[in-house]
Amino acid sequence: MSIFKDILNKLLGKAKPAATTGTTPGTPTSAGAAPSGPATTAPAGGTAPGSAGAATAAKPTPLSGVDVEAIMDRLVSESGQKLEWRTSIVDTMKALGIDSSLEHRKELARELQYTGDTNDSAAMNIWLHKRLMQELAANGGKLPKELS
Repeated sequence: MSIFKDILNKLLGKAKPAATTGTTPGTPTSAGAAPSGPATTAPAGGTAPGSAGAATAAKPTPLSGVDVEAIMDRLVSESGQKLEWRTSIVDTMKALGIDSSLEHRKELARELQYTGDTNDSAAMNIWLHKRLMQELAANGGKLPKELS
């Protein structure tokens, strides 16, 4: 499973059933349910225009209004750690219980079609966090305006 899909599934698993609309968590969507629209409506600021790519082309069940902010805040609170998920890709992944190692972040960067130097981890991390928030919003997740 891709790391991005793992992130979506973790968020879906933490969402209250009433928080989703139109789909049931865990129920795969057919390719026809989400035609290529999301790939062409990827948020501005991505690396290559229209290149939402693998992350949205064959995406799992959308977040359909899932309150990402509330879930992430709850996960951080439950972790007992000071995690800054709003600004850090590493902390976001830690809060979700996903391996945040450099290798996993590089893999996520490939999935989200990062074109920069993956050896420049600081630049990659900043880009990854911004892009992940854009992708979560594009997949229906509710985020604070400053993150989407």
